[in-house]
Amino acid sequence: MKVLVVGGGGREHTMVWKIKQSPRVTGLYCAPGNAGIARDAQCVNIGVEDVDGLLKFAQDNGIDLTVVGPEAPLTLGIVDKFRAAGLRIFGASQKAAELEGSKVLAKKIMAKYNIPTAGYADFTDAAEAIAYIKQTGAPCVVKADGLAAGKGVIVGMDEQTAIDAVKMIMEDRVFGESGNRVVVEEYLEGEEVSILAFTDGTNVIPMVSSQDHKRVFDNDEGPNTGGMGAYSPAPVYTKEMEPFVFEQILKPTVDGMKTEGREYEGVLYAGLMITKQGPKVLEYNARFGDPETQAVLTRLETDLVDIMEAIIDKRLAAMDIKWHDEAAVCVVMASGGYPGSYEKGLAISGLDEAEAIGATVFHAGTAFKDGRVVNTGGRVLGVTALGKTIPEAIDNVYRAVDKVTWEGVHYRKDIGKKAMKHLK
Repeated sequence: MKVLVVGGGGREHTMVWKIKQSPRVTGLYCAPGNAGIARDAQCVNIGVEDVDGLLKFAQDNGIDLTVVGPEAPLTLGIVDKFRAAGLRIFGASQKAAELEGSKVLAKKIMAKYNIPTAGYADFTDAAEAIAYIKQTGAPCVVKADGLAAGKGVIVGMDEQTAIDAVKMIMEDRVFGESGNRVVVEEYLEGEEVSILAFTDGTNVIPMVSSQDHKRVFDNDEGPNTGGMGAYSPAPVYTKEMEPFVFEQILKPTVDGMKTEGREYEGVLYAGLMITKQGPKVLEYNARFGDPETQAVLTRLETDLVDIMEAIIDKRLAAMDIKWHDEAAVCVVMASGGYPGSYEKGLAISGLDEAEAIGATVFHAGTAFKDGRVVNTGGRVLGVTALGKTIPEAIDNVYRAVDKVTWEGVHYRKDIGKKAMKHLK
């Protein structure tokens, strides 16, 4: 079968890498792809938001399965368009993807179906949001309603930071239309964990747990990014929590979406905070997370294409999904200055050396220039390694990271460290 993967980041490289392992796949394409993906698939120069262009390519090239990586094409309705044209596609429909596309909708679904989350209020008027913050006080969390590439959530530990966040989102319009509304949310104490699940709209099968590292600097300091690294499993997420999260969060979300006429199929991502009162939902994503995918899919034993086809055909219940026991750690290597401005086109060295010692280097913001791999984005590589234990996987991944370099490269040196206190 011929498969088209939509996207060009680290998540998509991981998906391409895993899909390529399926014996059923005879042709593999990725639009637009990147320098690393080009080793595993044929890259096609079509942007992720060019839904009509992607549809035409799939029709002209006899694509049997299209797999959508990023959120933007999902919220633009790529799945609905492909289905209307009689093509098989893996991902959430436009109505289902709104669970990620609108923070307000997500909070309303959680409130209606009694899914544990932080208390909140939402506003279309900046002055009203500011008045509410002054009334309720800090700490609180301010969120742009729409998509903001993982950067639309600002934690206000003091009142002024929260007020400035409202002004930045609603008045300065740093996230454009996504800032038409804001959610002001109760601040939750605890440790975060990402639980991704496969769902066919009725059945839900959770994946292995993982933990993302959002802040740019060690010890969770500095501004939020799209994610600086991840590891799996996350020991803060205990066996005892699994039935609660399934029964109180994942299943009610999928069932509630169906009741709302927004049947959800594909990957459901629940970002959770493990509080003293138990797990609570921070956010939903309507697709695989990045960089959680790098840590999670490297542990997947079952053929990913088989799982995706089972979801499309509504027979997920029959699947027995298996995982490797090994731990995985992914360290994101970023351009100096990210998430602010950074220099592009810098040559990267040591990629083969990192892979020679057993790591897998997933490319995110890379391209070829004069025969060399160069950086083109903020998050450039996701160096990923396995180990029998999390400490062993940490050692393995940082040995590989040490082999890779370019001018100004930046990465966190503490990915996976939070797991240690739970392992003692």
